[in-house]
Amino acid sequence: MPGHRFLASLALCALLASSVLAQSKPKDLQPAPEPPPLPDSVRSGEALEPEITIVPKDDRVIHEYRLNGQLYAIKVVPSKGPAYYLVDVDGDGRLDTRRNDLAAPILIPAWVILRW
Repeated sequence: MPGHRFLASLALCALLASSVLAQSKPKDLQPAPEPPPLPDSVRSGEALEPEITIVPKDDRVIHEYRLNGQLYAIKVVPSKGPAYYLVDVDGDGRLDTRRNDLAAPILIPAWVILRW
């Protein structure tokens, strides 16, 4: 009979649940230690955002990005045409250039293609 099987399995589940709940707690339990304090979100003297210096010129506006005093990127906004960036990729403090034996060193600009 399907009804008796259901009742028997329900009674078995109740019996197992009551045995788990009836177990006594160990006597040597200790309270959990307090969590450590949260670290400071800002340390003294640490720069949160880059320093941006805007230098207007006749035919363009230059945005210089510095972090802890070190120049790491330049954004050039010409009066005509899209803005482009010159970036210090390897962190040596100099903007990266493309060099060959035939031409003078040139800075490699990077344009923003897509922004969302």
